[in-house]
Order: sequence, then C-alpha cells, then structure tokens
Amino acid sequence: MNSPIKFGTSGWRGIIAREFTFENVRLASQAIADYWKAELQRPGSAIHGRKPVVILGHDTRFLGHEFCLASAEVLAANGLTPILCERDAPTPVIAHTIRAKKAIGGINMTASHNPAEYQGLKFSPSNGAAAPPETTKQVEANVVKLLESGWTFKSAVVGTFKCKTLDPRPAYVKQLKKLIDFDAIRKAKLKVGVQLMYGTGRGYLDTLLEEAGAKVTRFNENPNPSFEGHHPEPNAEGMGDVAKLIKSGKAQLGLGLDCDADRFGIVDKDGTWLTPNQILALALYHLKKNRGWKGAVVRTVPTSHQVDAVAELLGVKLHETPVGFKYIGALMESEPIIVGGEESGGISVKGHVPEKDGILACLLMAELVAYERKPLGKILKELEQQTGEFHTTRINVAIPPDKKEALLKKLAGGLDNVGKAKVEQFITTDGFKFLLPNREWVAFRASGTEPLIRCYIEAKSAKQMKALEKACRAILAG
Repeated sequence: MNSPIKFGTSGWRGIIAREFTFENVRLASQAIADYWKAELQRPGSAIHGRKPVVILGHDTRFLGHEFCLASAEVLAANGLTPILCERDAPTPVIAHTIRAKKAIGGINMTASHNPAEYQGLKFSPSNGAAAPPETTKQVEANVVKLLESGWTFKSAVVGTFKCKTLDPRPAYVKQLKKLIDFDAIRKAKLKVGVQLMYGTGRGYLDTLLEEAGAKVTRFNENPNPSFEGHHPEPNAEGMGDVAKLIKSGKAQLGLGLDCDADRFGIVDKDGTWLTPNQILALALYHLKKNRGWKGAVVRTVPTSHQVDAVAELLGVKLHETPVGFKYIGALMESEPIIVGGEESGGISVKGHVPEKDGILACLLMAELVAYERKPLGKILKELEQQTGEFHTTRINVAIPPDKKEALLKKLAGGLDNVGKAKVEQFITTDGFKFLLPNREWVAFRASGTEPLIRCYIEAKSAKQMKALEKACRAILAG
C-alpha cells in the first residue's frame, strides 16, 4: 500500500488541503507515537524509562497552531504528554527546548522556506535534530500498517483540544548568551537591517540585537501566512530591501531569517549578499582565530571547498557528509566540531543544538564585525589573499523522467573529463562529485521530488566557472 506520508531530508511536506490534511497529520502523529512507545519500552533506547514528554511547535504558516493541536490530541490519546510552544517558534528554539526539557522528541509544523501553499511536519528525536532516515523509515512503515488496519481517530472539533503550553524563549536566550559575545556587539554600536520574513524570528534576532545596543531597522516583522506572495527565503532577492537600506547609508550590516529561522541571509556593508558558503568559511575563521575554539569543521558534499582552504590555513580537521543537516548534526554529537554547515544556508556550532540555527549564524556575523571592526567582505578578501578565490554556482536542469535513470547510470560510471578539465577523483558519498585540478570540482545530485538534476560547480575564477557550467550542461544534455 502506498503511503501519503514520505519523509525527505527535513521532514514531510505537502500542499495544504491536498496532501497536508488534518487526517494525514493525525495519521503521521499516530505512526510517530507508535515509534516512541516502542522506544520507551526498548532497553538500550536513548529514551528508555523517560517521562513521555513531547514538545510541539509551529511557524507562522496557515493553520500551524491547529495542526499542532490535532497532533497533540493523538499523542495524548496514546499516553504521551504533549507540550506546545506558546506562540509560533523558530525551529532551532524548538530543537533546544526538546533537549532542555529532556523530552523524548518533538513535532514541528513547518515547511521552512517553501512557498506559502506548503505546510510540513518535522519530526525530531530526543537530541533535537531532524530524525535520521533509519528512524523515518520506521515511521513510514508504521503509517502503512495503520492504513492496512483501517485505523481511524475520533477527534475533537479542530482547534478545540486543550494542550499544556510553555514559553521556550528564556532558556534559548540563556543558551545563546553562552555562545555569543554580546558585550563585543554592544561596544561596536552597530546599525543593522533585519529581515524577518513574516516569520518566527521576531522577538529573537531583532530584540537580542537591540538589547546589545544595536540600532535595528526591521523588515516584515508581522506574521503573515501568505508571506505577501513572496518566497520566504533570505537569498539575494529576499534580502533586497535590506540591501537598499545599507546602500542608503542607514545600516552597515544586513541580517535575515527564513520563515522558521533555521536559515540565514547576510548582506555586507556595500549591499552585497554573501553566500552561505562564504558565511561558513567566515564562521570557522572567526571562531578559531578570534574566539580560540578547538575542534573540527564539517560540511556537506556540495558545500564550497573554501571552508577546506580556511581549515587548512588554521590547522583544523575537516569532515564531509551527505546532504542534510541531520548528517552534520550526528557528527556534532559524536566529536568536538567548531562549526558545521551547508551551502543551502544552515549552520550550528559546538555546544549548541545539532540543528540549523539562523539566529545564531546572524549573531556570529554581527560578532565578527564587532571584533574586527571591518566589513565582512574585507575580511573575506584578506582570507582569499591566502587561500585564493572561490566562485560557486548551482544550476537545476530539467531531465525527462524516461532519461533520468540512464543519465544517472552514466554519471555513476564516472567521467574522465569535465570539459577540458581532467577528473582527479570521483566521490559518491552523495550523488556524483568530480574533483578537478586547482581545487575545482563539479557535483550532480538527482532531486528526490522533481524531474531535475542539481549541478554544483566551484571554480577559481568567474571565467572558469562559466566554462565548467557549459561543460556540465553538455554532460546533462547527453
């Protein structure tokens, strides 16, 4: 039997009222409850013998609160104790609360940076990270069993179930104050533009900066489930208003969050949007050089090797993982990691949650500017004088379904050359990555939800990046 619920790299997502319905949310919640009940009874389980507390939260999307109550009602019927965050809450705040309360896990209604018509269910185990594939596969199997058994649930009227609540902010802010040097930010007297994307970051990033003495100009601070028709992502386009503010001279730094505040966007003093790849390299540089942190660094397969070059410069060990922050988080739980990140805009640091935290990333960049009293772009240029430049891009190429498998089979066999560049090493950790001379590389990954192949390219010059892009398009065209 086909399941309507499939977990991707960061939970189950679907279009509201089509795939993402109250019926399916209850079904998924029952499957997760069955998993938790089995783990509570299993000797050797991470949650064996714990109180069955579950943290629930949601972002500012349509019906987030009501979907949480529907899930809470199912969990309570299974003898678990759901506790709901008082208001919409950032994903990293929910992750921290799961750990702080020693909960058996959590359920977060969020579709992150997806368009407004999407809603999502993110399931986390007791460490606060996104559930790993071996766990979500068990949940998906439970869904199939429930469907085959004809499982039903007699619920209260939508939105009327009463659930315990908590305010997660104080404990999370206390955690950030252990990690961020707010005194340095206070001394710098920064002027900052903050893009809140109609999301959950309000009252966190903006307020913390103000409390540290920064002059803050807010954008889109009021929750709006339609996001005013915009894509709730702090990319170059999403940070456009902040860039204009900076160019007008009214701010020296731009910081932004996506809808659930797990991703970040950074705009430099000249109005330039800096890529997540660059921010990861800067975060490693800052935490190692200025803060003296010890440990390794971890990045995903398609993340820039600029972080490798900075790690080599600073004598830091580097790890590479498949795509998905859950793999970064798992490594951060097993050994000291100064910082971990990915090219799609996720970062966390040692001593924090094994989950993306956009609030933390933004505060780290404010701290770096405060420490060095220089724009981020200037710090980056000074680093590049030692490591060389890195130019990155990502292209999505539509591939007809009938040709996709043949193309993937061809890539799996390896390539001798990409354009004029000879392949020096072939990596299959996640997709197909080809290392080229002069620290250049290309990587191909198939989308799991669309007839697309994503191609990641890194070169040492803009000209060579265009040449590699042309070569990659030729490879994908057959």
